[in-house]
Amino acid sequence: MLELFLRIERFTSRIALVAAVLMLIVSVTLGFYQVLTRFVFDAPSTWSEVMSRSAMIWCVFLGAAASFRGGYMMAVEVIYKLVPVRALVWLELLVALCCLLVLGILVYFGTLMTIRVSAQMLSGMQISIAWVYAAIPVGAAFSVLAVLARIASQVTRREPIGPAEAEALPERKHDTPVAPASQAPRHDTPPINAKTSSAPAPTGLTGRSRS
Repeated sequence: MLELFLRIERFTSRIALVAAVLMLIVSVTLGFYQVLTRFVFDAPSTWSEVMSRSAMIWCVFLGAAASFRGGYMMAVEVIYKLVPVRALVWLELLVALCCLLVLGILVYFGTLMTIRVSAQMLSGMQISIAWVYAAIPVGAAFSVLAVLARIASQVTRREPIGPAEAEALPERKHDTPVAPASQAPRHDTPPINAKTSSAPAPTGLTGRSRS
């Protein structure tokens, strides 16, 4: 049962991530189009700015699911260093519970807000503004699945417990190992011995044998 749930969550999180990337592309493209129409063609578009902002809202809420699943949210690293290793799983459970509480509120009230504004239209477009507000409950629902899958994988030892390694141990990636003194390369120049020097003697001082 757990394997099936993790497989479903992996599929939904991938869909959310792909959709977030597409929304980011749409937002950037429409923003560039808005600049062209306003400053180049001197005919500002009435709909591109609204659509660009709406696409960015969807990008943020959909991308949150992938961030929750990978553990890339901001973490108070000093707490993880102070808590004993055996108690880290309880700390992760507490964090997951707080996240689920906030995400549940977003799902509930986001759904109510989406229904309430369904009669309003986007400025400059004949599209209901509810399509924009729907990003709140939809993205929060994807994030709920991601949080549940992450904590389940940590409890069952399928994944390491704690924040992402890139955030938890940033200083270890920049440490340069120092070789011991006995293994360190020697760059000092050996002293020149006058007796064994192979430098050629001056031509004028070279002795000649007489017959």
